[in-house]
Amino acid sequence: MKKFLLLSFIAFFCMWSLQVFSQGCVAIKNMPCTALPGFENGATSDSAVSNSPQWEISFNSRYFRSYKHFVGSKEQKHRVEQGTEVINKVYSFDIGIVHNFKKRYFASLILPVIFNYRSSLYEHYGNSTTANPEQKRCATQSNGIGDIRLTVSSWILDPQKKRKGNVALGLGIKLPTGNAEVLDDFHRRKSNGDDSVFRKAVDQSIQLGDGGFGFSIEAQGYQRLFKNASLFYSGFYLFNPRNTNNNLRGGNNPVTRYNSVPDQFAVRVGMIYNLLKKKNLSATLCGRAEGLPAHDAIGKSDGFRRPGYIISVEPGIGYRTKRVAYQLNLPVAVYRNRTKSVDDLSDPTGQKHGDAAFADYLLNVGITYSFGK
Repeated sequence: MKKFLLLSFIAFFCMWSLQVFSQGCVAIKNMPCTALPGFENGATSDSAVSNSPQWEISFNSRYFRSYKHFVGSKEQKHRVEQGTEVINKVYSFDIGIVHNFKKRYFASLILPVIFNYRSSLYEHYGNSTTANPEQKRCATQSNGIGDIRLTVSSWILDPQKKRKGNVALGLGIKLPTGNAEVLDDFHRRKSNGDDSVFRKAVDQSIQLGDGGFGFSIEAQGYQRLFKNASLFYSGFYLFNPRNTNNNLRGGNNPVTRYNSVPDQFAVRVGMIYNLLKKKNLSATLCGRAEGLPAHDAIGKSDGFRRPGYIISVEPGIGYRTKRVAYQLNLPVAVYRNRTKSVDDLSDPTGQKHGDAAFADYLLNVGITYSFGK
C-alpha cells in the first residue's frame, strides 16, 4: 500500500506539472468511455475481466486546453493570430469504484471532480480594438463535483472460464449532481475607460453539469489476436431526454435563451500488446471518437449547444503489478468538426454556422487498485 501511495503521488504530481492539451471540444463534458477502469486505461483484457469477486478503485486524471476554433472542419486560424481565441483549461479528476459480483456482473460509480478556467475577450470588454483598445483578456472559473455516473454491466460469456474474447453490455444513469448554474464575475469597460463588474452564469462549456437526469448504454470487450496481442473496444451513448435547463443565457433568440441538455457519445477501438509480459508492461494504440450531436435521440433539442466531434489516434503505455495498474495515454486529434446546431439549421439562408474551440492533445493518467483475492 505504501508503494502504491508513493507511485500514485508521483504520477499525479507529474500530471499537474505537464502543460499539455486535449482534443476535446469545449462543448463536450469530459467523460471516460466506459465505467470499467481497465478498458478506459487500456489495461490487459485478463486484468479487466475479473474471475473473482473484488472491489476496484480508480483515479483517472485528465487535462486539456482548447483554443483552436473550428467552423465545420475548417480551422479559423485568424482567431489565434489575432489573439481573439477563447481558451478553456479543464482539469478533471475522476474517482471510480467498481465491484465485480459473482459470475458475470459488475457495477460501477464514477465521481468527477472538475476545475475549469476560461479566458476570452468577447465575453468581457470585447474583441474589437474600439471596445477593448488594450485587448485585455479576462477569465471566469468553476470548480466542484460534476455529474455522477452509475452503471451495471454483464459479460455476455462467463468470465470465470478461460476465453479468447468477451463482450460486456451495460446500462447506466447520469445524475445531475454537477452545478449547471455556476456564476462568476464578468467585466465591462465604461465610457470613461474604468472597469465595471457584473455577475452572471459562466459559459456552458465550463458549467460543472448539464442539469438533467440521463441514462446510457455502454459496451466493452476484447478479442485475443495473436501471442501477447489483443483487440479491445469500449464506448457509450448518453441519452439526455430533458430539453433545456434553468440556466438563462438571455438574448432575444427563443431557441438559445436557455442552455441545452445534450446527448453525448464516445468510442475507443484499438490493440494492446504485452511488451514484457513477466514485468506486465504493455503498449496500446487505438482510435478514439467522441462528440455531441446536434439532435438528441429522445426529446427535443432546443437550447444553446455547440455540437461537434473529434477523431483521435491514441497511443499509450501501461504497467501492472499484482494489485495496481498504471496507464498513460496521449490521444492526438486528427479530425475536428463543429457541426451545425438546431439554431444554425433554422437559418433559412443556410449561412449560419457557429464555431467551437478544440485542442490538439489529451493527457490521460490512470491508476487502478484492486482489492480482494
